[in-house]
Amino acid sequence: MIRAFWQRVRIVLTVCGVLSLVHVANMALGGQLNQFGIFPRETASLPHIYSSPLLHGNLSHLINNLIGLAIFSWLCLLRTIRLYVWSSFFIVTLTGILVWLLGRPAMHIGASGWIFGLWSLSIALAWFDRRPLNILIAFVVVFLYGSMIYGVLPQDAAISFEAHLFGAISGVIAAWLSTFKIFKRKLSRR
Repeated sequence: MIRAFWQRVRIVLTVCGVLSLVHVANMALGGQLNQFGIFPRETASLPHIYSSPLLHGNLSHLINNLIGLAIFSWLCLLRTIRLYVWSSFFIVTLTGILVWLLGRPAMHIGASGWIFGLWSLSIALAWFDRRPLNILIAFVVVFLYGSMIYGVLPQDAAISFEAHLFGAISGVIAAWLSTFKIFKRKLSRR
């Protein structure tokens, strides 16, 4: 039990550490890595759906995303590591594809799509898989972070509401898919 706890702590710290190191490198390069964000419908930018979540425009952007990512990663990891890894990959992939297909013609960077995906996954799992842990987590998330729903609405031209919206949609789809027997068996193991 203690070993599993520390394993999850290491995962969260590693994810946050990677994002921080990428940000330091990007700032040292004068923001040149931002070219690896998603620019919708530009073919060369399609592979950037996996680099985009690692990039942040400034320190404030990074810190806000680190806090959200740490919280919602931890809540997902309370279930299983496999669910976290699979859900994160699915959310990042689907969010990135949807932003690439439907986003405004602007550079989209940041982990907020991933965060909104883990946020909506935390809520939707209670609906699709009504285990007590899922219901408890959903109540906590709705009570403490329910106002995040407003982040899926366009508010500031500098913020990719598309990533927020598509991340939230991707999290619900990930929650739904995780309830199918083929996934449930694989994802329920540690």
